[in-house]
Amino acid sequence: MDPGPDPWVYKDNSTYYFMTTRRNRLDLWKSSTLSGIANGECKTIWTPPQEGINSKNLWAPEIHKVNGKWYVYFTANDGKGGDMTRKIFVLENTAQDPFKGEWLERGFVNTEYPGLDGTVFEHKDKLYFVYAGYGNFPNYGSALYIAEMVNPWTLIGSNVMLSKPEYEWEMQGGMAINEGPVMLKRNNKLFLVYSASTTWSDDYSIGMLTAAAEADVLDPTFWTKSPNPVFKKSEENGVFAPGHNGFTQSPDGTEDWIVYHAIPESEGGSNLRSTRIQKFEWKEDGTPDFGVPLSTAVPIKVPSGE
Repeated sequence: MDPGPDPWVYKDNSTYYFMTTRRNRLDLWKSSTLSGIANGECKTIWTPPQEGINSKNLWAPEIHKVNGKWYVYFTANDGKGGDMTRKIFVLENTAQDPFKGEWLERGFVNTEYPGLDGTVFEHKDKLYFVYAGYGNFPNYGSALYIAEMVNPWTLIGSNVMLSKPEYEWEMQGGMAINEGPVMLKRNNKLFLVYSASTTWSDDYSIGMLTAAAEADVLDPTFWTKSPNPVFKKSEENGVFAPGHNGFTQSPDGTEDWIVYHAIPESEGGSNLRSTRIQKFEWKEDGTPDFGVPLSTAVPIKVPSGE
């Protein structure tokens, strides 16, 4: 999909739901196939007020299903205060089909720091929230924080830092950034995958934290950070700045796919970000092998079951 920054896919039974940054509204797509999302049904589910704390810069929406209800998490601010006024807001829909029913605004998540790119995951019957938080300028632009949730829009306890930029590949493009967290579970392991460096930099790439399935996810000592990016640019294939990804499976559930945005030319800038998908595999040690970003000039086999 072009343009398609900050892509997110959620598979619910046989239906794929897709969201991407539109800046001035929240659009939701649905499709029976992963490869057909761009041509799927699309609906604007929420338009911001003209003024207010969530009236401008709508970024990185994610749709999730929690306890049988639909939630959309998105970043916004008032357009005046810059980075430090960013918050993550929540919409709720109790209808079985998110294209129906009413989306109720639940306000913003009570994060300890201003931030963006909020995501949720369940672990040991508890709900957790991870986001890219600000608060340590000028040492770095953003770090990844985690907190437990008492409900899908309210945090309890401390916001614990799990990762901050510390390697050179996390500091490209003029700022040191960790953002776009997403949880991947498999092989009795937890993989917190994130994006690093500035999104307009050629070297924007994907990093990963790993923990055992029985880990206390709020304890940073249980997480191991990969010292190198696990998915990065391919000059040979003409793919730059791959990142801000999500994960899904093929219609028949036999394949794992990464959904991400990238730029088709060096120094092309963030306005050229487009959504791409490709299948990934697993290594013998149980960790994901995302491979190399594929050229859009070479056709790929559609997901199994389409």
